[in-house]
Amino acid sequence: MLPADNHVHSQFSWDTGVNASMEQTCRRAVQVGLPSVAFTEHVDFTEWGAGDNPAPHDHGHAEIAWRERVLPVDIDGYLASVQECRDRFPELRILTGIEAGEPHHFAGSVAAVLRQAQFDRVLGSLHSIVHDGRLVYTDRVFGDRPAGDIVRDYFAELLNLVERSDIFQVLAHCDYPRRYWPTWEAGEYREEDYEEEYRAVFRALATSGRALELNTASPLASASLMRWWYEEGGDAVSFGSDAHVPLRVGALFDVAVDIVAAAGFRPGRDEYDFWRR
Repeated sequence: MLPADNHVHSQFSWDTGVNASMEQTCRRAVQVGLPSVAFTEHVDFTEWGAGDNPAPHDHGHAEIAWRERVLPVDIDGYLASVQECRDRFPELRILTGIEAGEPHHFAGSVAAVLRQAQFDRVLGSLHSIVHDGRLVYTDRVFGDRPAGDIVRDYFAELLNLVERSDIFQVLAHCDYPRRYWPTWEAGEYREEDYEEEYRAVFRALATSGRALELNTASPLASASLMRWWYEEGGDAVSFGSDAHVPLRVGALFDVAVDIVAAAGFRPGRDEYDFWRR
């Protein structure tokens, strides 16, 4: 049996389109044989709030670059939809969740969301770094600076996230900028060029006892990275498709299982658990 998909988005995430559907995603999950899905909707912010730790810049803090599409999650509508799907698909375990963007910076804002409901899965993710005094999505920085410098800045900030935020259970897509790596300009992305950066993040995450995600929408589906995670003391792996449309739920999980098993991890206590060493 395939593992649970712990990273799925529905119509309640601000970056999904007209094809996003919680109901259709559940139907697809049943078809492909998943035991469980977690709808981890994006929780991102367009301004600094009470209790936040704004990204520092010079003698003040960074401005948040314009996030034209970002909207808050409709928590009530989301929870109602989850319940409808639980009633309609009793053979599928459906978990609630959020993907908290930059939770070390938006600590107070994320905490306010978490007070609104009890979530089963909380992912921590980093999509933005400080560039020219602004907190900017990393894909928008490529072209302005050498690609390798951007990736190293990303890993430094990701380590900061792991060390300064304790609200999440799973670290999502740890090499997110790699999705946008400018091959035409910088050549092929080489994991070994950033081995020490990967390992530093993995050590900190392992020490905290949390899980690393193998994200099948990201090049993190790598035997080398899973081996490094194991060698740095990583205890648990979470599988996530990062699906934004129903057809992608559970995508490439057959390959992902082989990668994780080759690194030394095995299925957990039951079919819903993380894989463990």
